[in-house]
Amino acid sequence: MKRKLLSVCIVLALVVGASSFIRAKQSGAEQQIRELEKDVNAAYEANDLKAYFSFYSSDLSQWFPEGRTDLPTYQKQWTSFIQAGGRIEKVVISDMHIQIGPSEDTAVASYLLHVKTRSEKGEITDEDNQETDVFFKRGGVWKIVFLHYSPAQSKPAPSASSIKKNADLHAGGS
Repeated sequence: MKRKLLSVCIVLALVVGASSFIRAKQSGAEQQIRELEKDVNAAYEANDLKAYFSFYSSDLSQWFPEGRTDLPTYQKQWTSFIQAGGRIEKVVISDMHIQIGPSEDTAVASYLLHVKTRSEKGEITDEDNQETDVFFKRGGVWKIVFLHYSPAQSKPAPSASSIKKNADLHAGGS
């Protein structure tokens, strides 16, 4: 009986230890992606084209509201925008969600991106966007291989009935 109990305890300790190791390893990859997202968006906000494009893989594909594009086309369009006087004024990331693949060489980061942009004509826009970046780790280096960027839906103002229902719930009513 003691031997059986000892065997069960050893197996349990190995399982708990292995799962803790896997979680720690995944959280390391997650932290790397979190830092990369911070860095790529800081380069975007700084209008540092060389740094910004260094985060992308040469085989990048993207979905923008205007359609699908590749890295050379995006670089040409964005460089033209910046050279013509356009600028990113401010970037704010929120609601970051990161998933790491089982082999830890794939990651998906999705988040909301508030962007304040100055156009070539000096017009300022404030936009909320949804962004998803897919990373591959190749040769020990994480690069963005796919990006999806689209306007976030603005939340409708709450209706009078939903405000009343919420107030009733908090007041203990029906």
